[in-house]
Amino acid sequence: MGNDGGSIPDRRDLVRNKPKAEQADKANQTRARWLFCALSKNKLQDPVVSCALGRLYNKVALIEFLLDKSSFGDGEAICGHIRSLKDVKTLKLTPNSIKTPPSSDSNAEVAPFVCPLNFKEMNGSQPFVYLWTCGCVFSQAGLKAVSRTPPSREHLGILNEDVKGKQKEHEGEAEAEKQLDLCPQCGTKYDKTGDIILLNPPLEEEERMRLAMERRRASEPKTKGKKRKHAPTVSETEPPTKKKHSSASPAPSLNPNIAATSRAVANTLVGEEAKRRANMSEAVKSLYTPKGGLQRKETFMTMGTFTRVLYSYV
Repeated sequence: MGNDGGSIPDRRDLVRNKPKAEQADKANQTRARWLFCALSKNKLQDPVVSCALGRLYNKVALIEFLLDKSSFGDGEAICGHIRSLKDVKTLKLTPNSIKTPPSSDSNAEVAPFVCPLNFKEMNGSQPFVYLWTCGCVFSQAGLKAVSRTPPSREHLGILNEDVKGKQKEHEGEAEAEKQLDLCPQCGTKYDKTGDIILLNPPLEEEERMRLAMERRRASEPKTKGKKRKHAPTVSETEPPTKKKHSSASPAPSLNPNIAATSRAVANTLVGEEAKRRANMSEAVKSLYTPKGGLQRKETFMTMGTFTRVLYSYV
């Protein structure tokens, strides 16, 4: 049939099938989410922060993005929902004391952080959570083991954001519904229904958390911007003047007996002073009047040596 010695081609040799799409390695994706910064793609290093969606970032890289939105190519797609550092929480991570992997599996990479309760590595093999009030990070199983009333599955992940929105609408009811507990690491109070955030949740859970975050932000009260201080005008800088009253208050009246007595005493003093000057000798008068008839401004008590010498030359 082919005139080539009896070789007969079949369908597999004549028809090429469409190649299968390459699938990303799930192990590498998990490793990238738990060991590397979601923004800069560098290894996680203290300080590490997390947003309301449970993503992990290096704080230095996030600050650089907030200062310059064009510093990272895919920054808007990854953390465009972060408006400022108030939208993230600095995590209190426990470093892993084991620095090298076991000898049996030399290719495995050791996670840099562990749970402080059961020492499970934070590498994505089991879910981890953090508390929004203090930032302490625990494995979900370890936190359930030490909690007095373990949080249900509905309290983790997305529903905690929904409860936060309801608390703002019904504050009185929310206070009664709160399930307060103490952080097993630092002792800070937290609410089991709203302060437990799941780290690196699944895609479906992350979309629900995003919707809940947007609803919560929409219900936040809008704060007015700060007014700029204007330069004071001339009228503002002038000191306030005392207001003149239209109706002047009448002067206080004196007792007529006291007034008459005061006038009599004053007249008596004037008469005695006149008599004293009339009976004064010429020698005494010369002390008060200068030579040549010039009127002195000084008295006998204030007259000094310099004044006497000056008038002696006049």
